[in-house]
Formats: sequence, structure tokens, C-alpha cells
Amino acid sequence: MAGSVPDDVRAGERAAFLQEAGWGDAAVTAFPGDASTRRYFRASKGTERAILMDAPAAAETPLAPDNASPQDRHALGYNAVARLAGNNVAAFAGIAQALIERGFSAPRILAANMEQGLLLIEDLGEGLYARAIPSGAHEGKLYASAVDTLAAIYRSSFPSVFEAQGQSWRVHDYDQTALLAETGLYLDWYLPRFAVRPSDDLRAEWEGVWQAAFASLEAHAPGLALRDYHAENLLWLPDREVEGRTGLLDFQDALFAHPAYDLVSLIEDARRDVSPDLTEPLKDRFFKAAKLNDRTSFDAAYAVLGAQRNAKILGIFVRLAERDGKARYLDLIPRVKAHFDRDLAHPALRDVAALVRKAMPEGAR
Repeated sequence: MAGSVPDDVRAGERAAFLQEAGWGDAAVTAFPGDASTRRYFRASKGTERAILMDAPAAAETPLAPDNASPQDRHALGYNAVARLAGNNVAAFAGIAQALIERGFSAPRILAANMEQGLLLIEDLGEGLYARAIPSGAHEGKLYASAVDTLAAIYRSSFPSVFEAQGQSWRVHDYDQTALLAETGLYLDWYLPRFAVRPSDDLRAEWEGVWQAAFASLEAHAPGLALRDYHAENLLWLPDREVEGRTGLLDFQDALFAHPAYDLVSLIEDARRDVSPDLTEPLKDRFFKAAKLNDRTSFDAAYAVLGAQRNAKILGIFVRLAERDGKARYLDLIPRVKAHFDRDLAHPALRDVAALVRKAMPEGAR
């Protein structure tokens, strides 16, 4: 990871950017930090509000060139292997523009310094699903809207190269290299904390059973997956029209993937319990709205991607605690583990489940 810019220097860059954008006299307040290296601030002047995104490129490992081989990506590091955008603001700006052009509620870009990784974006308000629902908003109504938006995104046509602010960003397929690398976080971090450090033989067996499970992802055409589609990244905008009622945040890591990916991200939320009686109706609603066929194959893909995603999250949460000192993420592990266990019960994951039982002592599972 490259060296980061000193805090005082970065603060000066933010202030200069706001001044140039016409927001130099705005009151600026920071949002609490999250699991990423990006920072967000709310800028307010009179009745106007905007969000300042601070995404310093030096804070992340390198990204993958468009023509990088799997070997090249592994040499560059995790961002390249998993096809993450890191702090490349061209990804956010380009995908936001494409979503807006198709009628979806992504934030408009108000000003940008692409080289410095600074964006001033539209403030979509305070209606995060994660806050609106505990405050009395109807959970079923909001999740139905999120599913309708998701199905409409899947039905929409997107280019592979997204352009905005004079820069472009290529969105790739969510390939097996990325999928496997993410499941590997379970072995790298979760397994050593709760059981044993994995052997080379176990790693090879792990990759083999997952590769077999990923065959379930071939029955449906891929679509744009925003890749972090859950209540902390969705906003309720009831005054907007149809699919625009669900506001979209944190989509810069989007890839073309099986349509079940974002659905399982929404329903198997790591941070909140979605009402169990909503699960099947939401899956039914998406399947019909996305105009899919072969429900048996879809359910298998849903389970496989759920298990894949939850294996990744279990590893990430341990990594955040142990490497980054963010122990609060350990409190979320029981919920994610319960999702993981339910996914593993699907027949498409029989061999993965058997290997988990083999690797984890019964008491640790």
C-alpha cells in the first residue's frame, strides 16, 4: 500500500477544492468512519447541502489493468484480484452517471478533482434504510422498492466502459479469480481465529469445492451488480418516481455478475436482521420483476453467492478487528455466520459444507 497524504495536507486539499467549487464558506462536518479508507463530509451553506467524498488513491493497493492476467492480479494485491475500484473516483463518477441516465437515484456529481480523489456530490438526505426502518418506516414497503430497483437495474443495458468527468472506468465480469479470492479470506482470517491455520492441502481442496459450486452461476445472464447493496447504502426517497424511490450509494466496485448477487446482499444483511417472513416474497418479487426463468437454478445460485459473500465477510470482519483495530466488527459475526450456515444447507454447496465441517471443530462451528 502506498504512503498516505498527511492529514493536515489532505485537509488543505479538501478546503481548496471546496473553495474552487464555490463551497468555501460551507460548514463541514465529518461522517463516522466505516470499513473503507474513504472519508465523507457533509457541507452546508444556507439551505444547500452536499456531500464531500475524500478518496485518496495512495491509501489503497494498486488496481488491475484491463488486460491483467490472474497471475498479474495476484502480484498486484487484493484490490486487483477481487476487481475492486479502491479509491478510483472515476469508477464512482462513471457508474453514477450511467445510473442517473437510466432513471435511478444515484448522487449527481456537483464538482470533481479526479486527480486528487475529491468529489462533491448530491446529498440524497437522511433516509438511510438502516435508520428509516427502526424509526417507523414500513420494512416491507422499503424492501419491495429496493427489489424493484434492483430488478430494473438488471433489465437495463449498461456499457462495459463508463465515462464521466473526462475519465473512463471499465467494469469487468465477476470472474472466478475474484470469487475465489474473496472466499479465501475465510481461510486467511476467520479459520485461524476460531480453529487452525489452514494447510496448503486444505486451501487446494477449498478452491476445488468452490469452483464446482460456481457452476451454479451459469444458468442466467449477468447484469450490473452494485456489490454492496444493503440497508446502510440505500436511501428511502418516497417523493421520487418508481425505481427512483430507492437511492443508491457505494457502487464503485460494481461488476457484471449473476442477478442473485445483490439480492442476497440485500436480504442477508450483515448489519441488521431482515424480517424472515420477507425473504421468500422478496425473492419471488425479484425473480418475476427481473423476468427470469428456471427458479431451481436461481435458488441454487442465490445460495452459492450467499455463502461466497458471507465467507468473505466473516474473513473481512476478523481482519478489520485484528489488523485494523476495529473490534466492533466482531459483534456482527454471529449474524453473518447464521447466514453462512443457512446457505451451506443448500444441495449445491454440499461439498463446501462438508469441508467447513472438516476444517472447523464442532464447538467452533
